[in-house]
Formats: sequence, C-alpha cells, structure tokens
Amino acid sequence: MPADTVSVTGWGRTAPSAARLVRPRTFEEAALAVRGCGARGGIARGLGRAYGDAAQNAGGEVFDMTGLDRIHAIDADGGTVLCDAGVSLHRLMEVLLPLGWFVPVTPGTRYVTVGGALGADIHGKNHHVSGSFSRHVLSFELLTADGRVRTVVPGTPLFEATAGGMGLTGVILTATVRLQPVRTSWMSVDTERASDLDDLMARLADTDHRYRYSVAWIDLLARGKATGRAVLTRGDHAPLEALPRSARREPLAFRTSRLPAAPAFVPEGLLSRTTVGLFNELWFRKAPRARTGELQRIPAFFHPLDGVPHWNRIYGRGGFVQYQFVVGHGREETLRRIVRRISERRCPSFLAVLKRFGDADPGWLSFPLPGWTLALDIPASLPGLGAFLDELDEEVAAAGGRVYLAKDSRLRPDLLAAMYPRLDDFRALRAELDPRGVFTSDLSRRLCL
Repeated sequence: MPADTVSVTGWGRTAPSAARLVRPRTFEEAALAVRGCGARGGIARGLGRAYGDAAQNAGGEVFDMTGLDRIHAIDADGGTVLCDAGVSLHRLMEVLLPLGWFVPVTPGTRYVTVGGALGADIHGKNHHVSGSFSRHVLSFELLTADGRVRTVVPGTPLFEATAGGMGLTGVILTATVRLQPVRTSWMSVDTERASDLDDLMARLADTDHRYRYSVAWIDLLARGKATGRAVLTRGDHAPLEALPRSARREPLAFRTSRLPAAPAFVPEGLLSRTTVGLFNELWFRKAPRARTGELQRIPAFFHPLDGVPHWNRIYGRGGFVQYQFVVGHGREETLRRIVRRISERRCPSFLAVLKRFGDADPGWLSFPLPGWTLALDIPASLPGLGAFLDELDEEVAAAGGRVYLAKDSRLRPDLLAAMYPRLDDFRALRAELDPRGVFTSDLSRRLCL
C-alpha cells in the first residue's frame, strides 16, 4: 500500500502532527493496515474537514479512506444508496440528483465522506426536521480492532457508539443510507433581517416549523442595541412549477461553480476586527429586509464556501478555531450572555451561524440536543483566546450544553463527562471492543476518550 510520513492537520490548520499516511484501496488492504498498526495505533481519515485533531494521530498511522469510493447500489424506487465510506457527499449529489434524490443531511460543505459524516454524526440546516446523519443510516459495515467486519444496525450499542464516535470504534467500510426525494435541484429561499438576538430567536422559534432548512448568519461584532443582529435564511426544495421555463428542461441538473483558490500564503492579521467589522456591516446591509421565494442552486444555498478552494488559508499560517456549542431550550439566557461576551470582546468572526436543533440523536457522543447551537470561527492568533474559550466551555457545561467534537481542538478533558452523559458507556464499549487501543487519535488522547 502507498504510505508516507506526512504532517497532518484539521481544516483549522492548527496543531499539526506527523503520522504515517496509509492509503488502502480495498477492504482487504484496510484490514491489513489495521492489523499492521504499531504501538501508536491508527485512525481513519476522509477528506480532512474535521476542524480540529480528530483525524490526526501523532507518531502512528492515519488511514486515508478516500480510495474506497465505490457506489455499489442505488434503489431509485425506494430511495436508498449503498456505498463505500470514502464516497463524498459531492459525489453522491452528482449521481443521485439526476435521479430525483438528495442526501438526507449535509453540513456546510459537501466535501465530506460518508464515513466521516457518520463518525462525526453531522447535522445540517434541517436538524429541527430531519435530525443528524445517523438517523438516516440503515446499516453499515465496521472493521473492528480484532479484524472482523461487522454489520451494524440502528438500535444496537455499537451503532450508537460509532455514530458520533469520531472513528474510535473502528473503520467504517460501507453504509446504506436513506435519501430525500426532490423534484428539482433548486431551492426556494426566504431571507429576512433580524434587528438583534432576541428578534432573531423569536423569529426562529415562531416560524421554523414552516421550513425544512433554516440558518441565521449572526454579526458577533455588533454591540449595544444591535447585539446579535442577523440575516435569517430559510427554504425548501423548489417544486417543478416554481422554476422558470428555461430551467424546466433540466430541472435536476447539478451545477457547481468555482472561484480562484485562496493563495497559499496570506498575510497574518488580514482578518482583523476592522476588516471583519467592515465585512459584517456590508453583509448585513446588503441583505434584503424581507424577500420570499428566491430561487437558488443547491450549492449556493448549502455550500457557498465550497466555491472557494482552500478558503481556510485566509486565516494565515496560524489557522483558526471553529467553536460550536449547543444549549438546551430554557437556557436562552446562557446563549444571550455568551453572545454578549463575544461581542464585547470583539472577536473577529465573519462565519458565525445560529440554528435550532430538534430531538437529540441516539449516538452516545452525538452533538445535537434540543435547543440552540452557535458556531463561529476565530483566528487562532487572537490574544487570550484559549482562556476565553475555556470560560465559555464552563458556562456551556454548567447549562447542560456541550461542544462539538468534530470541530474541537482545545477542550479540557475534565468538562467532557458533564457535556456527554453517555461517555462512560462509550469508554466501556471501546475498552471491550478494542482493549489494545488500536484506534486512537490526537483527539482521543487529548480528551482521554
């Protein structure tokens, strides 16, 4: 198998570590790679879109699963697909949209693999309706530390440990996924402004049930009466009759566009409070006060940043921290207090979104719980950032909330049990299934998973 010792980072480009990158091309080669792990173990990796250190393994092996990328079977009548774990959501969209099917859940990028989507139990703009990715997985095949390939189905401990388990129960080889029927590759989108955080939360709580997809961009540099002002964007898959006549000839065509890639070297400090503040002001002002029924292509609605290759470079060599937390319904004051603290500290974040989650998902380490989730990016070089986020972590944990492990790069392990009540169950199953600790990562060592 091809293998090189390389420096590996997450999408945030912080805390690189060196590992032996192994590239299996068959299930048999994947099993050989697992059996051949050294003392530092190994971890599966997809397209590298986890923001932190979940798919890194300093001094050990990292299994690049993107070579296992076959689509084995599509049930175009029943709406299911059986594919390898290395297949990307982008590839599924290319193949499935012309057949009238869409992936059931997509995050803010389509460049994630099916195995990564299950391992992180990703969520999207439709969690309040559809839940997270694992809710739509009918079964998957898992290569465990003993070399066995197990067929895993919902409702079993191994399914619930793997969904959101960050690759620590084994290597996902294939998955069978239930799909979402669509009649077009267009979205019908409503956009409106919210004057402040309370206005935004009221709009979300009162009308989210009318939409399959809902998300708000929030200005975290606005202060005073404008604290938490936002642009709220919601929509659903457009019906055929909503399309102009020219678009009805190919209603299910999947078209993407790409801008020039971000340069390899970006000056430090480009995303300062001044530049981000200017961007936020312009973005808020250019948004319509209220607009309904705008037609947008699927990539523009779900994945606008995918049109800029290597957009993570704009933060400079120091990289950035993506911080996402959730607090439950009834804990709105915690959310308000955290937004005020971020605003008062003038954290330069231009990628900040607020969403409402629906029912919790069964994964023991799955992130969503019913309530409010805020995600924001912050340049890693911001002075005092670590101590500030530690304080926010403590507020979140005290409110019964949690941070998202797929985006984390710096959480203290002592807060993990308060955030994830099934942590002991996860550790016990992992110890039984993998007593030698074959599957390990920088994340698992840092958090004592």
